[in-house]
Amino acid sequence: MQVSIRKMGNSHGILIPKPILLETGLTDVAELVLNKGVIEIRPIKTHPRAGWAEDAQRITAQADDALVWPALANEGDEALQW
Repeated sequence: MQVSIRKMGNSHGILIPKPILLETGLTDVAELVLNKGVIEIRPIKTHPRAGWAEDAQRITAQADDALVWPALANEGDEALQW
């Protein structure tokens, strides 16, 4: 796809068509990399567990941390010593 490079203030830029944004998952922020003369625009990689600690605190504060499945036990478990 050929796109026009446009002047934007003191810089230049391109408009990225919506279907490409949707397919790549780009939203408000992206990573811009120059790789052997090629400009690459990539989605920002976040840590896979980002926000887990905050979510755990929120769930605990709401007392919404009950087991989803009932407790599973094996016959004779009550006799085990830990």
